[in-house]
Amino acid sequence: MAFLTGHKTNRALTLITALLLALGVAANAQANRQPLDRVIAVVEDDVILQSELESRVRTIQSRLNAQGTQMPPAGVLEQRVLEQLVLDSVQLQMAERVGMRVSDTELNDTMRNIAQRNEMTLQQFERALASEGLTFQQAREQIRQEMLVSRVQQQQVGQRIRVTDREVDNYLRSAEGQDRSGVEHLLGHILVSVSNFNNRDEVAAAQAKAESLRQQILEGEDFRQVAVAESDGRNALEGGELGWRRSEQLPSLAANVIPQLSVGQPSEVLQSGSGFHIVTPLDRRGGAAREVEQNRVRHILLAADPAGDNEAVEARIRELKEQLEADGAAFGALARELSDDPGSGADGGRLGWVNPGEMVPEFEEAVQGAAVGEITGPVRTQFGWHLLRVEERRTRDIGQDIQRNEARQTLQQRQFELELENWLNEIRAEAYVEVKAVVGGMMSTGR
Repeated sequence: MAFLTGHKTNRALTLITALLLALGVAANAQANRQPLDRVIAVVEDDVILQSELESRVRTIQSRLNAQGTQMPPAGVLEQRVLEQLVLDSVQLQMAERVGMRVSDTELNDTMRNIAQRNEMTLQQFERALASEGLTFQQAREQIRQEMLVSRVQQQQVGQRIRVTDREVDNYLRSAEGQDRSGVEHLLGHILVSVSNFNNRDEVAAAQAKAESLRQQILEGEDFRQVAVAESDGRNALEGGELGWRRSEQLPSLAANVIPQLSVGQPSEVLQSGSGFHIVTPLDRRGGAAREVEQNRVRHILLAADPAGDNEAVEARIRELKEQLEADGAAFGALARELSDDPGSGADGGRLGWVNPGEMVPEFEEAVQGAAVGEITGPVRTQFGWHLLRVEERRTRDIGQDIQRNEARQTLQQRQFELELENWLNEIRAEAYVEVKAVVGGMMSTGR
């Protein structure tokens, strides 16, 4: 049997010792000793020890007690904890096979973040762990394993998830999506009333009038003026304004229409039992509106010299600037030939439209201070020396982009939770698991 390396080595050594004792090997040397641990289960190429089961049970019991949650029967708790350990083991072995690692730096940062989120210092965090029966080192190892398990899940389950643009659109139109966005609409309304829908001439005349009013608004007439002059609605003298409404507060006739219209855009003519309607969002507020200044940028990067001869690199970048300014050398051609940024260099130095906060501070500061069309630099960053040119500048509302990204993440998370359960069931069914001892009043072998 092969065993995992790294954090599983001690398990393997303990298992080997236990097997030797069982076989009577080195009996004289071990005559007065008893094994301190025993194997509870074999999971593929790994083992679960009784000490691990007991430690995890104690931790969960401590948490349940702290929450005031009634404890399940001991046997049931042990069985559930063992199943959790089995699934963890399967996933950790998957991480091991593909070479996943969590560095000490990442782990230290995570420990600090956990402490900070709980408004604790590391020392206070360590004392809190001790109250749950864990040493700081045990907690570090447990968190390292949880991080690895999470990464395996993201890799394996993430590739199963697909969220389409249509699903994002539908979510944003839904009551939940609108509520989460916090958008309010100033609702405008025009009514051409019908007193008798059995009178075809009256119905046709009312509909024709409503279509004519809509066309006037499309051609530039002010919605409010048209409402005051022509609407039969109760708010006609207020310019047809029905006040600020969140999406879930919109009348049913307008609920699915208003969120799709731009401010001032009239709806199609809508029919109800009272006549024909035109609605529009006269204004909007709240939501994800966020205007930012964007810059379309090219750059050339000469990377810092690992050997330390950076004066030569800086001199070379200054020569390139003089060349660009003196003879109008093509920026894109030089970027493709000389830039040490492989991604943008192959595209003539293009970085595309850059939002605030997307670049390192030194580069961003230079971009913001640059005149459009001028060569700026050299700019020193952690990557080396840059020449840059801002080719265009614009102000753009990226609120909708942010909103769509947030909606996509919400939908992806929902799909992830469903797919995760399916995936865990699959890998559990496929794994070889042999329970070596009675746990929770049950004995299991094989899968």
